[in-house]
Amino acid sequence: MTPLHAKIILFDLDGTLIDSTEAILESFAKAYEKCGGDVPSDESIKNLVGLPLKIMFVKLGVNEKNKMDYVQAYKEHYRTIHTQKTVLLPQVKEAIAKAHTFARLGVVTTKTGQYSRELLEYFDLMHYFEVLIGAEDVQNLKPHAEPIVKALDAIGNYDKKNSYMIGDTISDILSAKEANITSIAVLCGYGEDNELHQNANFVTKNTYDAVTLIEKR
Repeated sequence: MTPLHAKIILFDLDGTLIDSTEAILESFAKAYEKCGGDVPSDESIKNLVGLPLKIMFVKLGVNEKNKMDYVQAYKEHYRTIHTQKTVLLPQVKEAIAKAHTFARLGVVTTKTGQYSRELLEYFDLMHYFEVLIGAEDVQNLKPHAEPIVKALDAIGNYDKKNSYMIGDTISDILSAKEANITSIAVLCGYGEDNELHQNANFVTKNTYDAVTLIEKR
C-alpha cells in the first residue's frame, strides 16, 4: 500500500507505455478508404501522434467540415483491432510495477478513455492506476493543463512539487509545464528528440529509466 503523501506519476499512453503504431496506421488507411483521399505517408501520421484525432486529420489535409466523418471511420476500425495490434513497449510492465512501490499512478492520454482502459486491462496493468483521463473526460486536451489537473484532483492529496508527468511528445511536456509539475520526456515514442530536450525538465531513454529517475529524487 502506497503512503498517502507518496509521489504521483502520470503516464501518457501511446509511445510511452504502448506501441499501437500498426493499429493507428491501419485505422487511418481505413478512414481514407471510406471517406476519400490519398492515405498520407506513415511518417506524416506518426509525426502527429499525441494530438487529438480531429486535429491530426485536419493537419493531414482533411477539410474542417468533414473531419468528424474521418474520425468516426477511424474509430470504427480501431475498436476492432486495437488489442491484437498493440504491444507494450520494452520494460513497461517492470516500470509500472516498480513505480507502484513508491508512487500513486495515473494515465493521461488523448486517446479515447474506453479504448485506453481496454488496452491496459488486456495487458493486466489497469489495476496499478488510480485514475485514467481520456479524451472524453476533459474540455481541453493536452497540451492544456486540464487533463493533468483533473487527474491530480481525482487522486487527491497531492503536492505538485512531488508530481510527475512522463510522456513522449511535446504535448505531454507542455501540459506538465502548464500544470506546474515536473515533466520527463521519453525517447521511445513519437516525439522529436531536440524539441523534447529543449522543453522537458528531464529526458530519459524510456519509461523504466524515467521511473528510476523519479524514485531517486
